[in-house]
Amino acid sequence: MDFSSALSAISSMSIDERMRLVEAIWDGIASEQPQPQLSDAQKRELDRRLAAHEASPHDVVPWEEVKANAQGRLLQ
Repeated sequence: MDFSSALSAISSMSIDERMRLVEAIWDGIASEQPQPQLSDAQKRELDRRLAAHEASPHDVVPWEEVKANAQGRLLQ
């Protein structure tokens, strides 16, 4: 099946079927990609952030607030 035929077939699927297809494609890509190698500094930073989260798991900013702040910055 060529690309155009595949797109045509995909377009006839329901949204739920297309979402499952996208998920399956993404999972297939993710499983084939080598995991990125982190530097020692990146590993330390991730460990620091994880420790900070574990020490204060409720000290977070809700996604809605983060999104609103980002959108507000874009409009300035």
